[in-house]
Amino acid sequence: MSARRKAISLGFSALSLGGLHRLAPRALRGLGVILTLHRVRPLAPAMPGYAPNALLEVTPDFLDAALTRLKSLGFELVTLSEAARRLDAPGERFAALTFDDGYLDFRDHALTVLERHGAPATLFLCPGFIEGGARLWWLELEEAIRRLDKVSLDELPAPLPARDAAEKTAAFERVYWRLRAEPEARLLAATARLAAEAGVTQAALRKDLFLGWDDLAPLAAHPLVAFGAHSLTHIRLAQWPQEIVQIELGGSKATLEQRFGRGIESICYPVGDPTSAGPREFALARDSGYAIGVTTRPGLLFPEHAAHRLALPRVSLNGLWQSVSSLDALLSGAPFFLWNRGRRVNVG
Repeated sequence: MSARRKAISLGFSALSLGGLHRLAPRALRGLGVILTLHRVRPLAPAMPGYAPNALLEVTPDFLDAALTRLKSLGFELVTLSEAARRLDAPGERFAALTFDDGYLDFRDHALTVLERHGAPATLFLCPGFIEGGARLWWLELEEAIRRLDKVSLDELPAPLPARDAAEKTAAFERVYWRLRAEPEARLLAATARLAAEAGVTQAALRKDLFLGWDDLAPLAAHPLVAFGAHSLTHIRLAQWPQEIVQIELGGSKATLEQRFGRGIESICYPVGDPTSAGPREFALARDSGYAIGVTTRPGLLFPEHAAHRLALPRVSLNGLWQSVSSLDALLSGAPFFLWNRGRRVNVG
C-alpha cells in the first residue's frame, strides 16, 4: 500500500471513528452518490484469518443497514440512468447502486436486500467472466497463495513464506502491489504461473463464483435490475493500444445487447483508477455509444459532473469498513475532499 493510501486510511479512521466528519461543510456533500459493490455474502473465508480480497465483500446485513441509513438521511434510491439525469436537475440527494463483475451472490444474497428496500441496481457484466477468456487474476492470486507454503516469482528478490494465515496475507500484499506496478501483460503472466503451480484453474473459479447466461436471463426481467458493460475481458484499458480498447468497449456492448435484446448505455471501466481508465478511454466509450461511464475514482457527485458523464466517480462500500459510522463519514464528502485535494471533479 502506498504512503498516500496509508495516510488517507488513517485520516478516514479519524473522520469515521472520531466523528470529525460531522464538522464537514454542506458544500462537500454533493448532489448524490454512486455506490460500488462487488460481492455480497455472509462472512465465509476459506481460511480463517486469510481474506486478502475482503475489501471487495460486504455482508447482506451491512448492505441492509447501509440502505436503511441512506433512506433515513433522505437519499432517494434511484437507477444509474436517473442519477446521471439529475446532474442537470438538482433536487433531493440520491444514491445509485452498482455491482461490478457479475458474481453469483448478487442473485443469492444481494437481490433479496434490494427487493426489501425497493432499491434499483446496475449489474456490470463482463462476457469473459461469463463464458471464459477473462482472467480472474486477483482471485487466482488469493487461491494460489492459500494453497502454497511459499511464493516464488521472478518479480520477487526471494521466495516469500506462506505457511499460515498471517504469512499468506503478507505474501499476498507484497505480490499484489508488486505486480500492480507492472504492465498488465506481465501481471497476468506472473499470476498464471503461480496459479498453475498451485493447481488453480480459471474454469473452476468462474463456475463457483460468477453468474452464467442462464442465471442472467431471469435477472434481465427483474424490475430492479439493469445491466451495464464491463468490457470483454476485464483488462486495464489504459495500458492497451487503442484498437484493443475499441474492441473491448464495443464488443462488450454488442454482446450484451444481442444476448438480452436491449440497449446497454453504461460502461464500468475495469479496475477504474487513473492508471486503468483516463481521458482516452472516456472518449472511446462515448464513440462506442455509451452515455454513462463509471470509474473507481472516489468522490460524490456535483453539478460539474454533468459535463463528464463518461467519467463519473463512485464510493466503494468497502468490506473493511462495514459500519454505519463509516458510511456517514463517506457521505459527508470530507474523505474525498482530502483524497482529491479539494477538487470536486477529477477526470484527468
